[in-house]
Amino acid sequence: MPWSRPPPPLPITHSVRGACPHDCPDTCALEVSVSDGRVVKVAGAADHAPTAGVLCTKVAFYPERIYHPERLLYPLRRIGPKGPGAAFERISWPQALATIADRYRQIIASDGAEAIVPYSYAGNSGLLGYASMDRRFFHRLGASQLDRTICASAGAMGYRASIGGSFGFDVENVVDARLIIIWGSNSVVSNLHFWRLAQEAKRRGARLIAIDPCRTATADKCDQHIALLPGTDSALALGLMHVLIRDELLDYDYIAQHTLGFDALKERALHYPPARVATICGIDASEVEQLAREYGSTTPAAIRTNYGINRTAGGGMALRTLACLPALTGAWRHPAGGILLSSSGNYPVDSAALERPDLMPSPTPRMINMSTIGQDLLRARPPIKALFVYNSNPVAIAPQSGEVVRGFARDDLFTVVHDLFQTDTADYADILLPATSHVEQLDIHKSYGHLHIQVNQPAIAPLGEAVSNTELFRRLAGAMAFSEACFADSDEDLCRQAFDWKDPRLAGLSWEKLKADGHARLNLPRATAPFANGCFPTPSGKCEFYSTVLGSAGVDPLPDFIAPREWRQSPLASEFPLALITPPARNFLNTSFANSARFLAQERSPAIHLHPADAAARGIADDSLVRIFNRRGEFQARAIVSDRVRPGVAMATSIWWRKLSPDGRNCNEVTSQALTDIGGGATFYDCLVEVAGVPSEARLAG
Repeated sequence: MPWSRPPPPLPITHSVRGACPHDCPDTCALEVSVSDGRVVKVAGAADHAPTAGVLCTKVAFYPERIYHPERLLYPLRRIGPKGPGAAFERISWPQALATIADRYRQIIASDGAEAIVPYSYAGNSGLLGYASMDRRFFHRLGASQLDRTICASAGAMGYRASIGGSFGFDVENVVDARLIIIWGSNSVVSNLHFWRLAQEAKRRGARLIAIDPCRTATADKCDQHIALLPGTDSALALGLMHVLIRDELLDYDYIAQHTLGFDALKERALHYPPARVATICGIDASEVEQLAREYGSTTPAAIRTNYGINRTAGGGMALRTLACLPALTGAWRHPAGGILLSSSGNYPVDSAALERPDLMPSPTPRMINMSTIGQDLLRARPPIKALFVYNSNPVAIAPQSGEVVRGFARDDLFTVVHDLFQTDTADYADILLPATSHVEQLDIHKSYGHLHIQVNQPAIAPLGEAVSNTELFRRLAGAMAFSEACFADSDEDLCRQAFDWKDPRLAGLSWEKLKADGHARLNLPRATAPFANGCFPTPSGKCEFYSTVLGSAGVDPLPDFIAPREWRQSPLASEFPLALITPPARNFLNTSFANSARFLAQERSPAIHLHPADAAARGIADDSLVRIFNRRGEFQARAIVSDRVRPGVAMATSIWWRKLSPDGRNCNEVTSQALTDIGGGATFYDCLVEVAGVPSEARLAG
C-alpha cells in the first residue's frame, strides 16, 4: 500500500491534553504536540500515573495514521460493483445526508424501521464516540438494536455472576504482590502499563506465572509458563480448587463470612483431581499441584486475566470460575491481591442520559447479535435491508467471514460506512463518510484497566470534511427531521451528561475541573482492598460460588468445565486436528493500524505458528506459504515453525485486512458463528483446522 514518510517535525508551538481512544485497558493519557495546525508528536503524559510517560509503539507513531495518504476526507458514493476494488465518487454532505434519509424513509415505509441495523463496537472507546448521539439517533429511528457481544460479553457476565460486576484489585497496588498469575493475557502486547507494574513487583521479589496456550512475549519474561490447551481454563481453575480444598489451603473465616455455596463448590471440585485436569488441559498433574500450593500459600496473590479466555464455548463459565479463586484463599483481604478482569464498573457512567433509551418505540425493537451478522444478513426475518457501520470493520473482524461477505454483497442491502479509511467493509458501502481521528474531536473517557477519568481535547481542526460520530448523527437527525431537543446537545453538553457527577466516586470533580486538568483519579482510596470485608455487589452481598443469578436463568449455578464445541476428543478432530487461536498481532489493534506501511513491514505477512512436530508431520517448512482450512473456509499465511506453540495448537496472528492478505482472506474465514455458553459472545478460539502446504503453482501473489 502506498505510503509517504511525514515531513521532519516542525517546532512545537503548543501541547494539548488527549486520551487514547483505542480498545485497550491502558487508556493512556496523551500529550499531543501541535505546530502550525499540524500534529507533530504524540507522547504519553508523564503526570498520569497509569501512563507514566510511556506509549505503545502503535500510538507513538500516531501522526502517520492522522496524515496517512489514504485517509478519507470527503463523503463518497459508490459508482460500481460492491467488493474489493470498489469505485467511489465524491459528493457533498447535503447529498450524502439526503440519500441516507430518503433511503431510510423508503425502508421504514416498506419494511419497518427494524429492517435498519446499526453495527458498531469499540473502534472509538470514548464515551461520546462509543455510545451517545448515535444511540439516540437509532433509538428514535426505531431501528433494530445491536447486541455488542464480539469481545467481552461472555466473560463479563460470568465474572459478574461470581463477584457482582466489573471490579477487581486496583492495578496501581499490584507492585506489592508476591505472586502474579497472568492468565490468558499477553500483557506485553495488550496491557503494557500493567506489565510495567508487574515488572516492578518482580524486582521487589514477586514470582510471575503465565498461563497461555502459547509462549508469548509475556510468558518469555515470567518465571513459569503453563501451556494449557485452548478452552480448558475452567478445568485448570477447578483443579486448583480441588488441591486448595484437599490440602486445606483456605481462608475458612473469609469463606464463612463472605461467600455463598462453599459446600456445593467443594463437592463439585472433588470431581477435578489433578490427574483428570492434566488430561483435559494437556499439562502435567505436577503443574496443577505446584500452582495450587503456590497460590494457596503466597500472600498477596493477584490474578490478572483478560478476555481471550471467554472466546470458547464455555467462555462465560471459565471467567466465572476464575473469579471464585481469590475468595477461597482470602486473597481479597490484601490491596495487592484478588483478581482483575476489568475496572470499568467503578465509573458512575450515566448511560441513560447519554443514550436515551426512552426514545425507543414500544414494543422494543428486536436485537441483532453482532457476532452472527453473517447469518443474520442472509437469513434474518424480517430481512435486514440497511446497515450503518461505524467504529468497526465487520467484513474483516466478524466470525465466519465467508457468510459475512455474502451478506454485505447483497444488491438489495443499503450500507453506510463511517471510517477514517476505505476498509474491507467500506468496499461494500453505498455511501462512505469520512470520520475524524481522536485528535480532531472532543471526548471523555473511562478505563477498564485503571481508575482514572480523562478528557480528550481536540488538538487540530478536522481534516477535509471529516466529522465525529456525534456530529454525524446530529446531522442525520436533522435530515430525518427529528425535533427532540437532545439532538441539539453539543459535545460539551454530552460530556456533562456522561457521568453522575454527584456520585461519591467523583467527589471534588466536575466537568469544568476535569476539562482544565485533563485527567483525575476516581475518589477511591489507595492501598485498600475492594472486598476485604466482603460487600460484593451480588444479590447476596457475597462472592457467589453458587450463583443465584445463573441458577434463576437455568444455567448451572456452580463452576464447571464446558469443553470447546470443536474439541480434540470430538469426531471432527480426526479431520481437523489442530486447535486454532487468533490473538492480536503485536503491531495491530484488531484491524486498526493494519494498513500502516510501518507496521505491515514489521509483520511482513499473515503468519501461523506451528509446533515443529506438527509442521514435520505435514511436510511444512519454516517461512513457507500454507493454507489453513476447515469446512467453513480457508485462508493462506506464512508458516512460522516454533516451539512457542504447543503440539496440537496453531496460532494465527490477527487481524489482517482481507485485501492486504495473500489470497484476499483472513483468519475469520474459518472461525465460527456459534456463541458462548452465556452472554452470546463470539467463539473465535473454539476452532479446529487443518494446515497444508500451498504448491508453488497455486500460490497467489502477496
